[in-house]
Amino acid sequence: MFPRVRLRRLRRTEKLREMVGETTLQPSDLIYPVFVDETLSRRVPIESMPGQWRLPLEELPALAEEMVSLGIPAVMLFGIPARKDARGSGAADAEGVVQRAVRELKRTSGDELVVITDVCLCEYTSHGHCGVVEGGEVLNDPTLEVLARVAVSHAEAGADIVAPSDMMDGRVGAIRQALDDAGFERVGIMSYSAKYASSFYSPFRDAARSSPAFGDRRSYQMDFRNAREALREVELDIAEGADIVMVKPALAYLDVIARVRESFRVPVAAYNVSGEYAMIKAAAAAGYLEERSAVMEVLTAIKRAGADLILSYHAPDVARWLQEVR
Repeated sequence: MFPRVRLRRLRRTEKLREMVGETTLQPSDLIYPVFVDETLSRRVPIESMPGQWRLPLEELPALAEEMVSLGIPAVMLFGIPARKDARGSGAADAEGVVQRAVRELKRTSGDELVVITDVCLCEYTSHGHCGVVEGGEVLNDPTLEVLARVAVSHAEAGADIVAPSDMMDGRVGAIRQALDDAGFERVGIMSYSAKYASSFYSPFRDAARSSPAFGDRRSYQMDFRNAREALREVELDIAEGADIVMVKPALAYLDVIARVRESFRVPVAAYNVSGEYAMIKAAAAAGYLEERSAVMEVLTAIKRAGADLILSYHAPDVARWLQEVR
């Protein structure tokens, strides 16, 4: 007890704090989400996400080189197609934007960069929903067949990991079976297992042009009031063959990340989403907080909660800051 016990003794200097720090953030913890737009010939800034861009295919080699130089091991690809239709048919096209992006990244970076692809239909459907729609309803089982074809097309292009984000029941099992049947048993699945219907996605929908034309996604994405349900979703995805499970968003769901980490032995990813990114950017621009310290605190908290991997738009800046410290 005090005065013999003084916890401040080990907080006196930066070196002491580093020695006893319990959580360490590294570039190897990070995955950088990337928007690839096949309609562009030059990068276009995303107004609601300062510092982020929609990229043309031609800029991917330079992006890959930057990621490798920063020690960031992986990117997550989101495609913005030139054309959309009611069934999202372009999502499985061998010459689609994501498929071409995967081939370009693997051509230029080989195994130096892990290429992960988002598997969903919202960017490809004219109605903006994540599945097949009939009579105003998003149909679960018919969507599984489409998602399986999309995942196989990404694997054929060279993707290392596919990441279904649709939240249809049974999609991990359908994708695992389709990949195995096509000879891609070595391609991993990072499942958006606990993906909540969240207000923090708005800047992403602006960037990917994927806002629903009617209704919302609460009939298939999770209710933000529920945590036990997240454990059921994760357990089912692991049983169906998920190699990595994800909680999305991250910052408002640290408790869920911690519960998942404590309950399961697979790698856990957390998505520090667009709204969380935009809030810090806006507050920093207004002078309400210091951006670097706020970002480092947030991402370290996500890792402290139990995330092994963090998807974040801050990733390049964080990697540079960590290099400066070293």
